[in-house]
Amino acid sequence: MEKDIRDLKVLISNKDLTERIKQVAHEINSCYKSDEILNIVCVLRGAVMFFTELSKHLKMPVKMEFISLSSYGNNQISSGSVKINDSKLPNFENQNVLIVEDIIDTGLTLDFLLKLVKQNCNAKSVKLAVMFDKKCARKHDVKPDFSAYDIDDKFIVGFGLDYCGLYRNLDYVGYFE
Repeated sequence: MEKDIRDLKVLISNKDLTERIKQVAHEINSCYKSDEILNIVCVLRGAVMFFTELSKHLKMPVKMEFISLSSYGNNQISSGSVKINDSKLPNFENQNVLIVEDIIDTGLTLDFLLKLVKQNCNAKSVKLAVMFDKKCARKHDVKPDFSAYDIDDKFIVGFGLDYCGLYRNLDYVGYFE
């Protein structure tokens, strides 16, 4: 049964999200040379809104790539395995790569992706930026280099995050009690 949006509680407003994302972009800008290309990889679909807002504030030349991975399906908990959905990453020979994800909880998906990029794409450096870091759920030793928010054990939706494909379009982040 679909959850009713009237039951959704606002956790972070759009104004607060965009301000915090600008701060994260500033942190990223300070880590890279302004004339060196940064390849940013969006993990579809959840990270799209974070990815686009973040990229607006990056000061170096940027190339955008996209990869579709899944481990949740239509559930609130991970299935325990990661599936690549019709995506292929280029060879990042001697280039900087920033993987951009909406949320890291168990770390399963990002552990898989980080290993894939590090082992197969010949990158100069690989870093990770997440909008939400849910440390309380971590099962794999993955630590983001950049994080907008730490989150406790809430199931959140909005600003790209979904429940059964719904609520991604909300311009704020909310949760159901």
